[in-house]
Amino acid sequence: MDKNRKARVIGATVLSGAFVVAALTGCSTTQSETSSGSTEYTLWDPYPDRDASSDWAKAIDACAADIGITIERNAGNTGDTVKDLTTAAAGKLPDIAMVDNPKVSTLADAGLLTTTDDNGLDVSDIQENILTAGQIDGKTYGVPVGANTLGLYYNPEVLDAAGVDIASVTDGASLTAALEKVVAAGKKGITFSAVGTEEGTFQFLPWFWGAGADLTALDSTEATSALTLWTDWVKNGLAPQSVLQNTQGTSWDEFKTGEFAFAENGSWFKADADAAGYMSIQIPGENGQPAPAPTGGEFITIPIQKDTSRYATSVKIVKCLTEGNTGADALGYVAPTAAGQEAQLAADPSLQGWVTAVGDAKPRTADNLGIKYGTISEQLYTAVQNALSGGSSPADALAAAQQAVDAKLG
Repeated sequence: MDKNRKARVIGATVLSGAFVVAALTGCSTTQSETSSGSTEYTLWDPYPDRDASSDWAKAIDACAADIGITIERNAGNTGDTVKDLTTAAAGKLPDIAMVDNPKVSTLADAGLLTTTDDNGLDVSDIQENILTAGQIDGKTYGVPVGANTLGLYYNPEVLDAAGVDIASVTDGASLTAALEKVVAAGKKGITFSAVGTEEGTFQFLPWFWGAGADLTALDSTEATSALTLWTDWVKNGLAPQSVLQNTQGTSWDEFKTGEFAFAENGSWFKADADAAGYMSIQIPGENGQPAPAPTGGEFITIPIQKDTSRYATSVKIVKCLTEGNTGADALGYVAPTAAGQEAQLAADPSLQGWVTAVGDAKPRTADNLGIKYGTISEQLYTAVQNALSGGSSPADALAAAQQAVDAKLG
């Protein structure tokens, strides 16, 4: 998911760090030499904030020891990792590369990644709705180490004081009614991130998809309804003007003042919410059911190598980090497999709501959008900015967005 750095750091606390130690014992048996004859492998990830003492680094080291190899880890920011991969000299790609899930299609389109048909990785145990972010035209180019997603946090004290029953919040209209009660009682309504970046799109998508809209038709009636909901909240004082600049981190800081009833934000803030006494529900859709929220989290890919015999060991590295809950616990994600999720819930039953939300979630590049998603997302968050700032009506902003997408994608 496209989070700011602060959010990523907090995400590591969602799951119990102590549980990581037990999870690391689940990797396969040790071997002294790989099929390629080499015992040195490289892994690039986008976590410069996770040093050698972090749970993630320890997970990598444990997998390396279990397989009987050494793994040289290179960590950089998400954008740097993608840039480094696309500009790497021939023969200099790492054995393993991790990128934010919408970027898998970018690397695949550049011809840098193997498919599971090429490398032999078995993905049958990966939860299907999470896995589709790594699939294009029926081919799988990457697998999730885990996933996070968005939910609707609420402050029980603020709701109780305003006479709002959280069970009454089932769609946009009932949520708006709850916000009006809270504001009338002297508190603030809802905070979220509508910033003009991928974060803004990420946060708008549950309302967009929950209204029945589709990313191939930004100017639909359903899309207009979703953007009107947000626009009216800001116009009527139920959400602050600061949402136009808020990242997910600054939005969370607003919520933690105790003045707001609701905050849309990610599962990576669960531990912080638990400590403050906040609770969460899935974001309501317009059909009375939870809206599909976008999946966040990085995918592990196996770049193309001249020596194809290296793939067998690369697959072992990927399996060690993704099977069970090994890598997911280390990064604070919901595990990508049923077995991993069961282990996480056994350690912390309070994760059930987020496991369910991940099961209902939808990748941003789903529906075979691939590299088209980046163009669509840019126009969507631009439309959100234009509407919430009062520069355009929701309908006009989305019509302009669709025209721009059509002009760029043909």
